Amino acid sequence: MSTTIDRAGAPRAPRTFAPSGVRGRWIDHWEPEDEHFWETTGKRIARKNLILSIFAENIGFSVWVLWTIIVLNLGNAGITMSISELFWLTAVPNLVGSFLRIPYTFAVPRFGGRLWTGISASLLLIPTLLLAFLVPSGWLLEQSHDTQFWVLLACAATAGFGGGNFSSSMANISFFYPEGKKGLALGLNAAGGNLGVAIAQLLVPLVLIIGVPAAAVKLPQHEVHLAYAGFMWMPFIVLAAIGAWLAMDSLTQAKADTSSYVKALGHGQTWIMSVLYIGTFGSFIGYSFALPLVIKNTFPEFLAQHQFIATYLAGLGFVGALLGSVSRPFGGWLSDRMGGARVTLACFLGMGVFTGLAMVGVQERSFGVFFAAYMAIFVLAGMGNGSTYRMIPSIFAELGRRNGGDAVDYKRRAAAVIGIAGAIGAFGGFLIQVAFRQASLDVAAAVKAAKDPAEKVAVAAANADWSIPALWVFLGAYVVLAALTWAVYLRRTSDTSRVPSFASAGV
Repeated sequence: MSTTIDRAGAPRAPRTFAPSGVRGRWIDHWEPEDEHFWETTGKRIARKNLILSIFAENIGFSVWVLWTIIVLNLGNAGITMSISELFWLTAVPNLVGSFLRIPYTFAVPRFGGRLWTGISASLLLIPTLLLAFLVPSGWLLEQSHDTQFWVLLACAATAGFGGGNFSSSMANISFFYPEGKKGLALGLNAAGGNLGVAIAQLLVPLVLIIGVPAAAVKLPQHEVHLAYAGFMWMPFIVLAAIGAWLAMDSLTQAKADTSSYVKALGHGQTWIMSVLYIGTFGSFIGYSFALPLVIKNTFPEFLAQHQFIATYLAGLGFVGALLGSVSRPFGGWLSDRMGGARVTLACFLGMGVFTGLAMVGVQERSFGVFFAAYMAIFVLAGMGNGSTYRMIPSIFAELGRRNGGDAVDYKRRAAAVIGIAGAIGAFGGFLIQVAFRQASLDVAAAVKAAKDPAEKVAVAAANADWSIPALWVFLGAYVVLAALTWAVYLRRTSDTSRVPSFASAGV
């Protein structure tokens, strides 16, 4: 409660905190740094909004990655696409989701977290309806190959709606929690969303074969129900939208004006953190999208001997997405205690090491080594996601202290950076898929030229190291990102007068 003075000098009625149960109300009084306010009021409201945000974001991620499963089953539905075209069908949703993250972040200040969560959840009905009715339709089967590809590409692009709501959710939740608890809260919010990748890759392959005899599923070609991949999410989408509308809150404090984003865009720290997030979240989402196709084209002889894995390849990708999602809040929690920069540096160094191990797996034709290396990369990428997002509020709080600025203004800038970095980091996932696609072009052309299935397997096996150039690019990127993290946030011994360092701030 606070008392204000009107223009005549008379005290106005005290402004009271708007109870969360009042619909359509903005919360004006929000002081999470006040320990009494936090314990008596703030913690309960923040936890409720966090839970609802996690649920909505989880559905968004599930829809975003649907096409990683669909592309593996198009052949069974009677639609044949080249490897290059399949990579485009997984890359475009990634790209669209990346671009949507910027306007989605601006939507929170404009509409409020409550309303926008409901809107962004409702938009997910578009890609699921298209997947339920258009993609498996007889009309599409009758079209030419080029028409099929462009229709599928348009349908896949709408799945990008699921990737956009991450930034708005994270920016909104960042205002609810005090500085000392942001790392875990943002980590849980992001991990809950990221977990949607694992849930989709685990459940959708099973839903597609409901009603198909078990003996038939083991065959290379078998019946699938693509429409079920759209229908299964619709009740949850409706529930997420209604839950947001009835129970979430909007903070007046979160109504940052456009100047906060303009200021953030003009700050070098925004771009440094965005680049680091390319390495962490870009790796997580890029590998989540691409890994099933990479395995399919790297270990054809292994898949030929393990038909269940070949059929359930998207389900195999679930393991990495699950590990990366679960490790994200741990990265935020560890950063609250050790500092986000230290955790981020360790993650990049570890990702570089295990990328090298993945190359050994490819060269030695060891699926086990390759898969284990990538599971470790997923764990480290997830931890890095949590640590980098923990760094952003700390960096801008330190900038506010150094510059003597308004603390709320710098919080708003930090929220803007969360949205900007989220968009640019997601774009890193698109770059990973493009790198893999470019590396696969030669082997894809050779396989296409083969005349029979046995020859195709032989050609693919002879060119099984096609991914090595892409892996070298990723390894080099992790080394550069580790050096950048050290130079900007941990460097103490070098001269910091010319190139400032945040080492003393314990970011």
